[in-house]
Amino acid sequence: MRVWKTVPPWMERRRALGGKDLGFVPTMGALHEGHASLAARCRRESETSVASIFVNPSQFNDPRDLDRYPRTLETDLELLESLGVDEVLAPTVNDLYPMGYCFRVEAPEEAASIMEGFHRPGFFQGVMTVVLKLLNLVRPGRAYFGEKDYQQLRVITEMARDFFLPVEIVPCATVREPSGLAMSSRNRLLSAEGREKAASLYRTLTGASDSTQAKAMLEMEGFQVDYVEEHWRRRFAAASLEGVRLIDNVPLPKE
Repeated sequence: MRVWKTVPPWMERRRALGGKDLGFVPTMGALHEGHASLAARCRRESETSVASIFVNPSQFNDPRDLDRYPRTLETDLELLESLGVDEVLAPTVNDLYPMGYCFRVEAPEEAASIMEGFHRPGFFQGVMTVVLKLLNLVRPGRAYFGEKDYQQLRVITEMARDFFLPVEIVPCATVREPSGLAMSSRNRLLSAEGREKAASLYRTLTGASDSTQAKAMLEMEGFQVDYVEEHWRRRFAAASLEGVRLIDNVPLPKE
């Protein structure tokens, strides 16, 4: 496995790979079994598998959240190597933003006005900007994204289509802990008790009769709820526990 920590040598490597069939898994590190499932699928379906590890500052509207985000580069690299990933791009902020956060991709109004877009101003602008940069650097045939971040997945899919990017955005099912808690890098910030309580987020989303009841149930459990909403035949929630913000979504029952 080759690791590239600056962009120019990676660009030389990408030219050397030529027309090989590339699959790509972009991550912010602090990898877990959900990321591992994406990387393993990418490896199975691609001639050459590429992953990136980059904590993107432009998508954090709260500097404290950026500071707290787990960074575990060495163990992340060990996991990716064990999965057979071929290439890892782990650039610095200056590498990906050589002119600072100067050129940006604006989020569509639909994304900016609901759920993550509404509660995290600038979030989708930061996500789309960095994903566009990474897709241009890697030029994969397929890029793999988890459905836990379903709204993000939709926005990235629409951006790739609208910019005529020659890449297939591949949605991958959410990987969950035995308790039902969606795998997330933020889970490791919870105490053991908090992690156990956090599993009620999934149970509530699947068991409540509607979003109003789900919100009330989560608040009774001690969550600070940003939203519970229904879109695209799915129920979504974002809620904080022990100061850790968690998101999840589930498909609604068929009528």
